[in-house]
Amino acid sequence: MTENQEAEVGAKKQGGEVKAIGYELFIGALSVLSIFNLLFLYLVNDRDIANVIYIINGFMMPIFLGDFFYRFFTTQSKSGYFLRNFGWADLLSSLPFPQLKILRLFRLWRVIRLFSRFGIRHLVDEFTQHRADNALLLVIFLVMGVLEFGSMAVLKAENASPNANITSASDAIWWAYVTITTVGYGDQYPTTNWGRIIGVLVMTAGVGLFGTLAGFLSGKLLNPPAKKKAPATPVSDDPKARIAELKQMIEAQEQATASLRAKLEEIDALL
Repeated sequence: MTENQEAEVGAKKQGGEVKAIGYELFIGALSVLSIFNLLFLYLVNDRDIANVIYIINGFMMPIFLGDFFYRFFTTQSKSGYFLRNFGWADLLSSLPFPQLKILRLFRLWRVIRLFSRFGIRHLVDEFTQHRADNALLLVIFLVMGVLEFGSMAVLKAENASPNANITSASDAIWWAYVTITTVGYGDQYPTTNWGRIIGVLVMTAGVGLFGTLAGFLSGKLLNPPAKKKAPATPVSDDPKARIAELKQMIEAQEQATASLRAKLEEIDALL
């Protein structure tokens, strides 16, 4: 058994607590972003930028709530997950109460334990081997990151312009999303040089992200399903049994050869 297989078996022995590596890293990355937002809210003095953070946190809330139910209904011990493995913290941190968001540190702690248990090299190998399956989760996280930081950056850049039409959190997020998707309605647009530079960066990121998403969807829809491998025939350790199996294989091969030779003789006689 390889080291990666041993790590995978170890994960299965955790009572279903540890999920797929890519999914665990996705939830961990969202937890980091959520905790960053919680701390940043205490530092920012701009109401519109704070509203951007509130909106992004609203997008993350159903993801975290779905993560709790996914873990709760797939674990082997529901009481063990809820009480000993901090399922109660997962549930409370998914509710729409800002004071409870700090409990997402327990989700981050789960990812840290994953790194310490299986090692960074194993996790990177596992993530790389299943990169096509992890592409969707990676795109979702990066889209949320570009939405948040692109919106905050353009608000900051346009704040001093008297001709600015991106003046609120909803304006900024709407502009960031249509820019990421390269739709560009034109109803909201930056008027300052710094705002346009941010627009170029957001558009460039959007081309890469949605190009990756299109490749993922086309691969899933167009690639033929993987064929199931036939179960391997168990190999006996008894030497006499092995010899008997080899004799049977030789006899079957001789019969096939004799049948083929007979058919060739028939064809030769007809010619």
